Amino acid sequence: MPVFSLDPEQNAWCATLRALAVETLRPLAERGEPGRVNRPLVAALGERGLIGRLFASGAMELCLLRESLAHGCTEAETALALQGLGAFPLVLAGTARQQDRHLPGVIAGRSIAAFALSEPGAGSDAAALALTAAPDGDGWRLSGEKRWISNAPEADFYTVFARTAQGARARGVTAFLVPADRPGLTGTALEMLSPHPIGALAFDGVPVGRADLLGEVDRGFGVAMRTLDLFRPSVGAFAVGMAQAALDAAVEHTARRTAFGGPLRDLQAVAHQVAEMATRTEAARLLVYAAAEAYDSGAADVPRRSAMAKLFATETAQYVVDRAVQLHGATALQRGHPLEHLYREVRAPRIYEGATEVQRSIIARELYAAAAGSSGPGTPDAARQPDGKVV
Repeated sequence: MPVFSLDPEQNAWCATLRALAVETLRPLAERGEPGRVNRPLVAALGERGLIGRLFASGAMELCLLRESLAHGCTEAETALALQGLGAFPLVLAGTARQQDRHLPGVIAGRSIAAFALSEPGAGSDAAALALTAAPDGDGWRLSGEKRWISNAPEADFYTVFARTAQGARARGVTAFLVPADRPGLTGTALEMLSPHPIGALAFDGVPVGRADLLGEVDRGFGVAMRTLDLFRPSVGAFAVGMAQAALDAAVEHTARRTAFGGPLRDLQAVAHQVAEMATRTEAARLLVYAAAEAYDSGAADVPRRSAMAKLFATETAQYVVDRAVQLHGATALQRGHPLEHLYREVRAPRIYEGATEVQRSIIARELYAAAAGSSGPGTPDAARQPDGKVV
């Protein structure tokens, strides 16, 4: 049964997180440098046990955590999420030795993790990745490039997805845990619209061995997909947090700002816009909660629900933030205004972890596969194959 309202304990926890974001985390974020890893901010998240909760709770708690932090401090939310995204493959597929070595530092906020899947020619179609893992004695040598990697090039380790079988698409991908100090691994920062760190990584024969494997050879794509199935709804939660912050700002502004002989809220054109913003935000929130509940209950339709939540919430946040800026006028475009910050932050989630168009493809594929499956033996092979899955 999807969750349609939060219980008192959940509401209280969310209120505590929103206050923490504004009073403690935002000042740390403001002292950070855009485009760089803010280690004091990550350490503060670790000290308060928030990073540890990423790995000790389900999708619903992750969504509430991300939504609440995003409402007050998007930098804190993103720093938390990137730790989770980078280290969750280690939780899913790492050995006890790997976990004992790396997870304590991640959870404490001392060690920075990164999820290295995207490439210049394999963004939305991640199964087409070309970074090669060529056999070399008992191990492999990684050669190629990763691009648009959050926390690169400053992360302490990367979960890297490389091709170990040519021509096999999703079936020929292996996951590796690669420390940042491996010989042959270099990185450069990319200047992007979003303020969080994003970079490119170059692999020039980087050595990896059996001890660096995350899971089984040629089975790494499943590790990536299981990670993204968890984090996609929470990207929607991040978007809902931003939409709610923009909506709150719009309600406050239009209630006190006077024009044309009275407060803006008395103008029907304004009031109707605010009502539409609120309705879309709530609809997005419910889709996110439903997807999280589906994940936590082990439902079969998690990919479809996750894609729907991510698609609708990120598109909604773009709409709500844009409308809030319009209602504020030129003041919202001034550098440093909260809405100016949200306007820059809100664009990227419609692309990363599966662009809007990819989410629509996933939803359609899942619908047609379910319809074909219910029709009996005539199910087309394409509906059962993982190769077409894109992120």
